[in-house]
Amino acid sequence: MVDMIKTRQCLLGVRTFLGVTSRIWSFFLYILRKHIRTIIQYQTVRYDILPLSPISRNRLNTVKRKILVLDLDETLIHSHHDGVLRQTVRPGTPPDFILKVVIDKHPVRFFVHKRPHVDFFLEVVSQWYELVVFTASMEIYGSAVSDKLDNNKGILKRRYYRQHCTLDSDNAIPIKSWFSDPSDTALLNLLPMLDALRFTADVRSVLSRNLHQHRLW
Repeated sequence: MVDMIKTRQCLLGVRTFLGVTSRIWSFFLYILRKHIRTIIQYQTVRYDILPLSPISRNRLNTVKRKILVLDLDETLIHSHHDGVLRQTVRPGTPPDFILKVVIDKHPVRFFVHKRPHVDFFLEVVSQWYELVVFTASMEIYGSAVSDKLDNNKGILKRRYYRQHCTLDSDNAIPIKSWFSDPSDTALLNLLPMLDALRFTADVRSVLSRNLHQHRLW
């Protein structure tokens, strides 16, 4: 009888030890994944912005500064909220930030993942264009995400939300929807094209060719 009690106590101790070890290991993996994602997100990226030649500067002065409208969800970021059963992000992947908003008097948490290189992308294109953020989502959500991306830099002041949406043809650049791929470089791939478009008088002459080819960046 005494041996059975000791055996049970031993098994209980082993189970407790394994449970604690499992939780510690899970926490360690969470921290490791977060650091790896941060390294990938903020790794050194080179897109040299060289001084303009006199000819390029003169050309740029002859055209108006253009507006670049950026879609938010699945272009700059991807997010999911509490209660989503089928998440598109790999389980255990830490979000870049968590938003807490109240919708219809109910608190909702959004777990937001930033597309790789989005901070660098916004920093560069804000020097070339007047930026506008667009999302078909609710304003209370879109505004909070835009504030995080802007990070008090004042580059995302103009914003349009669900109530501003109308169906219309647009001078758009198709880009692949992003959900979780940490090696994605679509935003970086757009920079040379956006750099060149700011010198054109009519972007439709270029974008219409790209749309005809149905190319996704």
